[in-house]
Amino acid sequence: MGDVTELLHRVRDKDTEALNKLFSVVYSDLHRMARAKLAHNSPFTLLDPTSLVHEAYLRLEHAGRIDLDSRGRFMAYSARVLRAIIVDFARRRSAERRGGGVANLTLNTEIAASIGNTDSDVERINAALEELEATDPRLKQVVEMRYFAGLSEAEVAEALGVTERTVRRDWQRAKLLLSVTLKK
Repeated sequence: MGDVTELLHRVRDKDTEALNKLFSVVYSDLHRMARAKLAHNSPFTLLDPTSLVHEAYLRLEHAGRIDLDSRGRFMAYSARVLRAIIVDFARRRSAERRGGGVANLTLNTEIAASIGNTDSDVERINAALEELEATDPRLKQVVEMRYFAGLSEAEVAEALGVTERTVRRDWQRAKLLLSVTLKK
């Protein structure tokens, strides 16, 4: 853990060698997060966990300064980056299928086990997450880390600095609010 914190401080000071070392230290965790998310989305056959993690690395490298101070916060930030990559991919595929035009999204859907299995589901979830963020930003973070990154309750609790019980309550509340939003 201390290794990651030290590397994050060096990355903050724009040490590119530290960024490479940081990714080698957390690579297996990032790969596991990517694999967990992609396992729930069968249409993403063109995306694989390795390419998703590598794209996350490129985005983080391009971002320049990463001002994070702990492994948990870095993993939470990485979960957000993975989510952004998946949403961007879904949007690109949807646009390609529709000739590049913007598609009208209907939020009338079942929020059962099938949620998140198509590109349009990912886009609807992203829109619902933006609404959720306006209500409670921490709920959005919990959803990103649990749904998009596949982190456990313990990992989310550590990243957010709250208890696992709080994460469980937030997860239940977030699912309920997302359900209501997606049924509109």
